[in-house]
Amino acid sequence: MVSVDDATTARMSRDGLHFEILVDPDLALRYKKGEEMGIESILASQFVYSDAKKGEKVSDEDLEKVFKTRDVFVIAASVLKHGELLLTTGQRRKFTEEKRKQIADIISRQGIDPKTKLPHPQQRIMNAMEQAKVHIDPFREAKDQLKDVLEKVQEVLPVSIEKIEVAIMVPMSYAGKASSAVRNIAPVKSEEWKSDAWTAVIEIPAGIQSDVYDKLNNITGGTVQTRILKEHKL
Repeated sequence: MVSVDDATTARMSRDGLHFEILVDPDLALRYKKGEEMGIESILASQFVYSDAKKGEKVSDEDLEKVFKTRDVFVIAASVLKHGELLLTTGQRRKFTEEKRKQIADIISRQGIDPKTKLPHPQQRIMNAMEQAKVHIDPFREAKDQLKDVLEKVQEVLPVSIEKIEVAIMVPMSYAGKASSAVRNIAPVKSEEWKSDAWTAVIEIPAGIQSDVYDKLNNITGGTVQTRILKEHKL
């Protein structure tokens, strides 16, 4: 059990009442991210507070009123699951940076420069995020923040999120391996197995088209044929 001095706070308000618990910062973060563990190992103190800094505890009556129980472990699990965990400075910096990289990677893979039709490198996206003073929520899923982040990034960097339909034709000697590789990248919209070749149409994010072409060229020794059929913005 972590000491109270090294603990951080998880808090939640409900029905006009405020609840706080003192928790191990690292274990609480892992629990909130979905890792299963005993609540007793996370708590630094087996009390529920209205103000942890002042040591003011919530009455048993109020606990019963809101949670229908006085069991500290049950209440603590609810506060951790539904409430806010106050990250340490180091945790917030690390976790926010990880989320920032995830979002930049999505934009880099799905977006392109509308003028050059080439993807922006991840670092360029991250530089634009910093320049645009983008706020990153370390707890929200990257995909759920994508729209808001993209709007801010587009203020300083031209980015267009596009998908393309690509027709591919692979000599039959490479068809099996190429087909397997393609299906790991994107759904096959249509395909035809001919005596001399496998042809297919796939839809992919515009930002990864070079990666797809490189992979198919490596598999087929450069004999793959590709053609863009359609481009559309998301």
